[in-house]
Amino acid sequence: MERKIINVTGRRQITIPSRFYDKLHFGKEIECFLTDDAIVLRPLTTSDDSFAMEILKDLVSQGYSGDELLAKFERQHADIRKAIDVLIDEADEIAEGKREGISTKEIFGDE
Repeated sequence: MERKIINVTGRRQITIPSRFYDKLHFGKEIECFLTDDAIVLRPLTTSDDSFAMEILKDLVSQGYSGDELLAKFERQHADIRKAIDVLIDEADEIAEGKREGISTKEIFGDE
């Protein structure tokens, strides 16, 4: 196991050592999660396979094929990615206290 001590700035920022960054093929974003006693950083993997299959099934059932299918798929796939990014941004704002979330009661009504 490789180990390196790194500094944390006053703004809680760190710099990932280049050999770690290169070895793990980090991109623009990374995944960060908390375990019992550690923060784990790892490359962000986006698996849109399930969305892709559902989009394709839906478009084929609507009668699209060939180039028209490809163009329609590309648009819908991009729209879903944008919607997911908006949801993530909203969740981050709620977690940071920058915006108010809604309760399950507001979502599902009185029970």
